[in-house]
Amino acid sequence: MPKNKVNTLAKLIVIPDIFIEIKFVNLLIGIEKIDMRSESIEDYLKAIYKLQSSEYNSAKVTTSLICKRMSVSPASATNMVKKLADMNLLNHAPYQGVELTEAGKKIALETIRHHRLIELYLSQALGYPWDAIDAEAERLEHAISEEFEDRIDQALGYPTIGAHGEPIPNKKGEIIQRHFPKLAELANGISATIRRVSDHNPEMLRYINELGLTLGSLVKIDNRAPFNGPLSLLIDSAKQCSISIEVAEHIFAEPIAQ
Repeated sequence: MPKNKVNTLAKLIVIPDIFIEIKFVNLLIGIEKIDMRSESIEDYLKAIYKLQSSEYNSAKVTTSLICKRMSVSPASATNMVKKLADMNLLNHAPYQGVELTEAGKKIALETIRHHRLIELYLSQALGYPWDAIDAEAERLEHAISEEFEDRIDQALGYPTIGAHGEPIPNKKGEIIQRHFPKLAELANGISATIRRVSDHNPEMLRYINELGLTLGSLVKIDNRAPFNGPLSLLIDSAKQCSISIEVAEHIFAEPIAQ
């Protein structure tokens, strides 16, 4: 059993008191049931679900997109796609991309639920910084038991929105997707409330947080420089800053009716 998983789980059950009663041996039993193969399968299904349903909003996901998302070689992605198709977890036709079957979607949503509940717990209960919770949750999402998941859910008050603004699937595997435009897409003079940020780049998350562009913040597009120049923003009617188009592409906001 990998030592780093045990150490990481130990951090989770130290505080608060609600988790002290959970027997550590139960968590270890849950870890022993998972091998690297099943973790890899869950990671691929989760990645394909996200590509299929949100950022690219495409019913079919190409192998090249999977490679980019997973940071793997084309050969590795192709082999896994074939394996998942043989397991009836996705449908695949050569040169036409892939899409998850209902069985594949169920596993993906369960993994995403684990991940986002852990992220929120790390942030709210243990004080982890915004930019560190994704990597920690990646290590833990495959290891927790369903009982532990339920305890976290209860302790957090049954949340529906994660730490980065993404929806948390419920116990039945249902999820409500809300689509918001990127800051980069908003016109001059538009005010909007930040609802979600991309969690792919910890350094960018840290930078966004330092600027005060956190969930629920009110921003106004004061000026958009030409030729993909920076956006000038007014944050919460008090602070001014400029951000690049690259950063603005990773912040999603709900426009306020004029």
